[in-house]
Amino acid sequence: MKHSVLQTALAAIAIFGAGNMTASAAWEPVRPVEFIVPAGTGGGADQMARTIQGIVTKHSLMKQPMVVINKSGGAGGEGFLDVKGSGNNPHKIIITLSNLFTTPLATGIPFSWKDMTPVAMLALDEFVLWVNAEKPYATVKDYVDAVKQAPAGGMKMGGTGSKQEDQIITVALEKATGTKFTYIPYKGGGEVAVQLVGNHVDSTVNNPIEAVAQWRGGKLRPLCVFDGKQMAYDEVVADGKGWKDIPTCKSQGLDIEYLMLRGIFMSPKATKDQVEYYVELFKKVRATPEWQDFMKSGAFNTTFLTGAEYAKWVETEEKRHETLMKEAGFLATPGN
Repeated sequence: MKHSVLQTALAAIAIFGAGNMTASAAWEPVRPVEFIVPAGTGGGADQMARTIQGIVTKHSLMKQPMVVINKSGGAGGEGFLDVKGSGNNPHKIIITLSNLFTTPLATGIPFSWKDMTPVAMLALDEFVLWVNAEKPYATVKDYVDAVKQAPAGGMKMGGTGSKQEDQIITVALEKATGTKFTYIPYKGGGEVAVQLVGNHVDSTVNNPIEAVAQWRGGKLRPLCVFDGKQMAYDEVVADGKGWKDIPTCKSQGLDIEYLMLRGIFMSPKATKDQVEYYVELFKKVRATPEWQDFMKSGAFNTTFLTGAEYAKWVETEEKRHETLMKEAGFLATPGN
């Protein structure tokens, strides 16, 4: 009996000791975490960052506050260089979009995704071809016919930034249709949607989350999605239609596919424990009903990657963007 009690006591001490060792080895923030958005307010990245901030706060997923900071200067280069220069500061994370690749390729700024520490892919964002609902274009064919009939540059395409994903898709559209657009850059997807509602541009290739409110309000009309398959969400959004009812651009004769990263990186020289803390944090965020609702409202592809798998995906996308940018003539020239 005494032997049994002694064994139990020793086992308890061992477990307690192991727990203490784990607790002392693990890391968590000791001051507010800056959540950098390398884009303007109202766009897809900004909306996702602020949704995450709200979920973290509501469910008390962190002991320290999370503070969203927009650093959109230089096509997001301001935000990337800030994080690059914050080595050994685990209290700074950044949400990335395709400007992770396009900005250094287009501007030549001294930055690569390898200057930061990969944490997780949260989702992939779709691109949809949008027109004003007042326009007579009911199908992609109607729209393409109108573009072809207009004088070169007569049709205005609104998009976020210059030499970034929206303009890359615009160049692909020009090649697919043998036409020429006048591309008008804006600071963020929210502003792009407003400009289309006001008929200041003829079309946009905004993300679903950036234009869903205007679609629901009867102001905009989606024509096709730049993906290899239709979106999975069947809930009605507007006009008796859901995201799944939007045909792929490929099926409508526009052989163009483009998906955008919504991922998280942190500052250089992050430790394994620090990365793991944020991976676990985002797993908790993804498990909330608020996140599920956000994914549905924005018609996101919900792929989640971490570790080597995530880094490999990013590396492949960097090479693909270099090819796309080269074809579009968007690569920075030496000396510029």
